[in-house]
Amino acid sequence: AYKCGIHIWQSEFNLRCEKNPYEEDLYKAISTQWKNGPVSGSFFGSQIFSHFAKNLEEWAVNDTKMLNYFGGKSLITQSHGQSLMSYFQSRYNIKGLYFLDEPETALSPSSLIELLNLLIKISHQGHAQFIIATHSPFLMACPDARIYSFDTPVIEPIEYEDTAYYKIYKNFMANPDEFIETEPV
Repeated sequence: AYKCGIHIWQSEFNLRCEKNPYEEDLYKAISTQWKNGPVSGSFFGSQIFSHFAKNLEEWAVNDTKMLNYFGGKSLITQSHGQSLMSYFQSRYNIKGLYFLDEPETALSPSSLIELLNLLIKISHQGHAQFIIATHSPFLMACPDARIYSFDTPVIEPIEYEDTAYYKIYKNFMANPDEFIETEPV
């Protein structure tokens, strides 16, 4: 996101005890190319979303029209999953490059399917591209998605059915008894 000139919303509190020493410099090692010049976009991190929603609520005290951008509803009065979907539905209709870090947190399976269909719809409109870090087999099922595995020292493309998350979900659904420990702790 830094390499693309996209602002990463920061929490007012740095809750991490020790920063990742590579996090702020990673963009320096990445090359980017643009066909028609850089585009706007955003970075979504589920861990900072509630802070964003609280700030938006404070800003809306002075300008209630700000909430129109999110369907006219306060993000903090909705459930966490509903507020995420309101944000996604409004933000991703704007042309841009979008980075999402684990957007599946706080989303029910039906909301994950709703997000997946939103991503497909917006992608087919041709004005948005998504780069998503996820553990969700629901989101990895996006047609035409390029999936990369970070499970080995070399980052490599991987087929959807070969991801560890797909295999775990599939095996669990086929036979949950194999995964459930019945011994008392």
